[in-house]
Amino acid sequence: MTTSVEKQVNGRAVASPEPRFDPVALAEAEAIRSRAAADAEAARIKAQGEAEAARTLAVEQAEELRLANERKRLRLEKDQVDHKAYIAKKEAETAKSNADKDKAEQAAADEEATEAQRAKEQARSERWWKWGARGIYAVGLIIAAPVQFMHFWDRERPFLIAAPALLEGLALVLAFGAAWAVAHRRDVAPYRVGIMLGAVIAAGINLYGGITDAAIGFNAGLIGAIASLGGPIVLMAYEHGIAQKADGIPSWRERRAAEKQAEAEAAAREAARNAKAEADAKAAADKAAAEKRAEEEQTRRDTDRQADHDDVWKVANALRAARGSRYVTEQIWAEAWYLVTGCKTVGIRPEIEAQSRAAQAHMRTVTEAPVLGSLSLIESQKGPRTKRDPNTPDGRRNNGGTPPVRRPGQTAPYTEAAKKQAVLEQTAKNDRPTD
Repeated sequence: MTTSVEKQVNGRAVASPEPRFDPVALAEAEAIRSRAAADAEAARIKAQGEAEAARTLAVEQAEELRLANERKRLRLEKDQVDHKAYIAKKEAETAKSNADKDKAEQAAADEEATEAQRAKEQARSERWWKWGARGIYAVGLIIAAPVQFMHFWDRERPFLIAAPALLEGLALVLAFGAAWAVAHRRDVAPYRVGIMLGAVIAAGINLYGGITDAAIGFNAGLIGAIASLGGPIVLMAYEHGIAQKADGIPSWRERRAAEKQAEAEAAAREAARNAKAEADAKAAADKAAAEKRAEEEQTRRDTDRQADHDDVWKVANALRAARGSRYVTEQIWAEAWYLVTGCKTVGIRPEIEAQSRAAQAHMRTVTEAPVLGSLSLIESQKGPRTKRDPNTPDGRRNNGGTPPVRRPGQTAPYTEAAKKQAVLEQTAKNDRPTD
C-alpha cells in the first residue's frame, strides 16, 4: 500500500514539477532527425544530380543526334554534288563524243561529196576529151579524104578510089585495136606504131598530091597532111591516157608530188639520223666526263684512305689484288675495315667506340642517380587523379564533417619516377653505416 503525500504551501496544494527529458534520448532523437534530414537532403541532391545528369545526357544525346544528322546531311549533299558532277561529266563526255561523231560524219560526208564531185568532174572531162578526140579525128578525116580522092582519081584505074579508105581506115582500125588492147590490158605499142606509120603515109601522100597536082594545090595538100597526122595523134594521146589510168601509172603531177614527198621523207630521215648522231655523241661525251669524274673521285678516296688509314689500306689493296678488281670498291673497303678494326661501321675504331660508351655510361649515371637530401622530395609523386564528376554529391556535407571511408583503389597510384626514387632512397638509407 502506497501513501501519497500532497504537498501544500500556505494551505494550498503545490503542483508537482514537470518531468525532465533524458539528454541521451534527446541526442538520439536529434541524431535521428539530422540523419533523416541528411537522408532527405541526400535523396534530394541525388535526385537533382540524376535529373541534371539526365538533362546533360539528353542534351549530349541531342547534340550527338544533331551532329549525326548534320553529318548525314553533309554526306548527302556531297553525294548529290558528286552525282551532279558525275552526271555533268557524263553529259560532257556524251556531248563531246556526239560532237566528235558528228564531226567525223560531217568530214566523211564532205570527203564523200568532194570525191563524188571529183569523180563527176573526171567523168565530165573524160567525156569531153573522148568526144573531142574523136571529133578531131572525124574532122581530119573529112579534110584529108577529099584530097586523097582527088589525088588517086584515075579514069583508067577506078579501083584506086578505094586507096583513101585504105590509108585513113588503116589508122582508124589500128586506133580501135589500141582501144581493145587498153581494155584487155595488152601491149598497145604495136598499135601505136602502126597508127603513126599509117598517118605518116597518108600525110606524105596528101602533101605530095598538093605539090604535084595543081588541081589540089599546096594549101589543100598541106592541110590534108596536117589532118592526116593530127586526128590519129589526138586519138592516140587519148588512148594513151586511158591506158595509163587502167594500168595505174601515175601522171606527171602525181610523180612530181611523190618525188617531193620522197625528198621530204629523205630529209626527215637525214635530220633524224643527224639528231641521233648528235645525241649519241653527247651521250658518249657525258659518259666520258662521268667516267673521268668517277676516276678522279676514286683517286681522291684512295689517296685519303691511304694517308689516314694506312693499315686498313694495305689489307684493302691486298683484297683488291686478290679479287682482280681495278679499284678498291666500297665493299672491299668495308670488309678490310672490319678485318682490321673489328667494327662493321666504317670509320669507327675501338678507341672511338670505348670513348662513346664511356660518355653514354656517364650520361646514364647523371640522369638516373638518386637525389638525396632536402631536394629528394618531388611534387609529382602521385599519378594523375581521375576527374571527378561535378554532379556527384559530396558525402561530407551532412555527416558532421567526418570524411568518408576510403576504399581500396581510390588513392591515385604513385608514378614510376616516385617509385624508383623511393627504392633508391631506401637503398641509400640501408647502405649508410650505423653508429
